[in-house]
Amino acid sequence: MPKIVDRELYRKELLNKSFELFAEKGYSSVTMREIASGIGVSTGTLYHYFPSKESLFEQLIEYRSYEDTKEEAFAELGSPPTLAERIEAMMDYVYRKEDYILKDLLLTFDFCQHKTRQEIENNQALQTAGKRYEEAVCCYLGISDRAIAKFIVNYVDGLIARRFYQGERISFAEQVNLLKEMLLAYLEKTTTTSIEESRSLTVDR
Repeated sequence: MPKIVDRELYRKELLNKSFELFAEKGYSSVTMREIASGIGVSTGTLYHYFPSKESLFEQLIEYRSYEDTKEEAFAELGSPPTLAERIEAMMDYVYRKEDYILKDLLLTFDFCQHKTRQEIENNQALQTAGKRYEEAVCCYLGISDRAIAKFIVNYVDGLIARRFYQGERISFAEQVNLLKEMLLAYLEKTTTTSIEESRSLTVDR
């Protein structure tokens, strides 16, 4: 009786195995033949699932962003009662995943290096991944302002990138405290402004 293969599960296995190979060699330097050899499959099998290296990498971006932001991935953060504690829990998670996030950043930079700005902006995989991370931040922190979520994701990416070449001179704990204080102050200000505007409208009526 022929063996029944779960194609979707097998595709995910190939993607998981290819991530470390991409991280080790870089997107630009590795070939499909090297990827196939490195993850232990034939080149024909790899091309059967992914028509090109670009397709493989784009599917990897989408898959890993989905895995990173699904509900189970955030379960270990718990549900602290205050926003301050949630920010701390989220950033502690980022600290523990720093090496992984750095690999992902460097790979994405490598992938985008020889593309035009328009090609990057039109890349569905990159845009979908970015939105997923922003939505995950909104969901976990219980905020609705997407601009704040973008700021936090930008902050995290920049912090990890700088720590990559500046090392421990850039204190993660110090930066987290600053981020928390800035967010809480900003949210308190916007909430107060919103309440005052609502009262003003009520009086005008």
